[in-house]
Amino acid sequence: MNRRIIASTAFFAIALSACTSTGPIVAASNPIEARWVGRSAGEFFAKYAPPLSDVESGSNTIYSWRGGYKRVKLANGRNASVSCSAQITVSQDYTIRDIKIIADRPGTNGPSYCTELLTGE
Repeated sequence: MNRRIIASTAFFAIALSACTSTGPIVAASNPIEARWVGRSAGEFFAKYAPPLSDVESGSNTIYSWRGGYKRVKLANGRNASVSCSAQITVSQDYTIRDIKIIADRPGTNGPSYCTELLTGE
Protein backbone atom coordinates (compact mmCIF):
# COMPACT_ATOMS: atom_id res chain seq x y z
CA MET A 1 0.00 0.00 0.00
CA ASN A 2 2.80 2.45 0.88
CA ARG A 3 4.54 1.75 -2.42
CA ARG A 4 1.38 2.67 -4.32
CA ILE A 5 1.05 5.94 -2.43
CA ILE A 6 4.71 6.77 -2.99
CA ALA A 7 4.48 5.84 -6.68
CA SER A 8 1.29 7.87 -7.13
CA THR A 9 2.80 10.87 -5.37
CA ALA A 10 5.94 10.67 -7.50
CA PHE A 11 3.86 10.40 -10.68
CA PHE A 12 1.77 13.47 -9.80
CA ALA A 13 4.87 15.44 -8.80
CA ILE A 14 6.46 14.71 -12.18
CA ALA A 15 3.24 15.53 -14.01
CA LEU A 16 2.85 18.84 -12.17
CA SER A 17 6.46 19.84 -12.77
CA ALA A 18 5.85 19.54 -16.50
CA CYS A 19 3.10 22.17 -16.19
CA THR A 20 5.35 24.97 -14.95
CA SER A 21 7.01 27.47 -17.22
CA THR A 22 9.88 29.91 -16.87
CA GLY A 23 8.09 32.88 -18.40
CA PRO A 24 5.13 33.96 -20.44
CA ILE A 25 4.84 32.35 -23.82
CA VAL A 26 3.35 34.80 -26.26
CA ALA A 27 2.15 33.57 -29.61
CA ALA A 28 2.79 35.95 -32.48
CA SER A 29 -0.46 37.56 -33.52
CA ASN A 30 0.79 38.75 -36.92
CA PRO A 31 3.63 38.13 -39.40
CA ILE A 32 5.62 41.14 -38.17
CA GLU A 33 5.69 39.81 -34.61
CA ALA A 34 6.47 36.30 -35.88
CA ARG A 35 9.50 37.72 -37.69
CA TRP A 36 10.86 40.11 -35.03
CA VAL A 37 9.74 39.25 -31.48
CA GLY A 38 12.66 37.61 -29.68
CA ARG A 39 15.29 39.11 -31.99
CA SER A 40 17.72 41.95 -31.35
CA ALA A 41 16.41 45.51 -31.57
CA GLY A 42 19.87 46.47 -32.85
CA GLU A 43 19.36 44.20 -35.84
CA PHE A 44 15.95 45.80 -36.51
CA PHE A 45 17.21 49.39 -36.23
CA ALA A 46 20.31 48.66 -38.32
CA LYS A 47 18.17 47.22 -41.10
CA TYR A 48 15.31 49.75 -41.14
CA ALA A 49 16.41 53.01 -39.41
CA PRO A 50 17.08 54.19 -35.87
CA PRO A 51 14.17 55.04 -33.57
CA LEU A 52 12.76 58.57 -33.35
CA SER A 53 12.43 58.53 -29.56
CA ASP A 54 12.25 56.25 -26.55
CA VAL A 55 10.63 56.12 -23.11
CA GLU A 56 11.39 53.87 -20.14
CA SER A 57 8.53 51.64 -19.00
CA GLY A 58 9.56 49.59 -15.98
CA SER A 59 12.32 47.23 -17.09
CA ASN A 60 11.45 47.77 -20.77
CA THR A 61 12.05 50.60 -23.21
CA ILE A 62 9.38 51.61 -25.73
CA TYR A 63 10.79 53.04 -28.94
CA SER A 64 8.84 55.13 -31.44
CA TRP A 65 10.00 54.20 -34.92
CA ARG A 66 9.14 55.32 -38.44
CA GLY A 67 10.73 54.17 -41.67
CA GLY A 68 10.36 52.58 -45.06
CA TYR A 69 9.66 55.87 -46.85
CA LYS A 70 8.93 55.01 -50.46
CA ARG A 71 6.71 55.73 -53.47
CA VAL A 72 4.91 52.64 -54.71
CA LYS A 73 2.45 51.75 -57.43
CA LEU A 74 -0.72 50.32 -55.89
CA ALA A 75 -2.82 47.49 -57.30
CA ASN A 76 -5.33 50.03 -58.65
CA GLY A 77 -2.57 51.67 -60.71
CA ARG A 78 -2.19 54.78 -58.57
CA ASN A 79 1.08 55.94 -57.03
CA ALA A 80 1.32 56.59 -53.30
CA SER A 81 3.91 57.69 -50.77
CA VAL A 82 4.12 55.06 -48.05
CA SER A 83 5.89 54.59 -44.75
CA CYS A 84 5.44 52.57 -41.60
CA SER A 85 5.22 53.72 -37.98
CA ALA A 86 5.48 51.45 -34.94
CA GLN A 87 6.03 51.26 -31.20
CA ILE A 88 8.65 48.66 -30.38
CA THR A 89 8.91 47.33 -26.82
CA VAL A 90 12.43 46.15 -25.97
CA SER A 91 13.66 44.37 -22.82
CA GLN A 92 16.78 45.24 -20.81
CA ASP A 93 18.86 42.83 -22.90
CA TYR A 94 17.77 44.70 -26.09
CA THR A 95 15.45 41.91 -27.24
CA ILE A 96 12.21 42.88 -29.01
CA ARG A 97 9.20 41.88 -26.88
CA ASP A 98 6.37 43.50 -28.86
CA ILE A 99 5.77 45.48 -32.04
CA LYS A 100 2.61 47.56 -32.34
CA ILE A 101 1.91 49.16 -35.72
CA ILE A 102 0.78 52.76 -35.26
CA ALA A 103 0.39 53.94 -38.88
CA ASP A 104 0.20 51.84 -42.03
CA ARG A 105 -0.80 52.21 -45.68
CA PRO A 106 -1.93 49.71 -48.31
CA GLY A 107 1.04 47.90 -49.82
CA THR A 108 1.83 46.94 -53.38
CA ASN A 109 0.72 43.33 -52.84
CA GLY A 110 -1.82 43.60 -50.05
CA PRO A 111 -3.49 45.67 -47.38
CA SER A 112 -0.36 46.42 -45.28
CA TYR A 113 2.82 48.15 -46.38
CA CYS A 114 4.30 47.59 -42.90
CA THR A 115 3.84 43.83 -43.27
CA GLU A 116 5.51 43.86 -46.70
CA LEU A 117 8.40 45.99 -45.41
CA LEU A 118 9.07 44.33 -42.06
CA THR A 119 8.65 40.68 -43.04
CA GLY A 120 10.72 40.72 -46.24
CA GLU A 121 14.31 39.61 -46.26
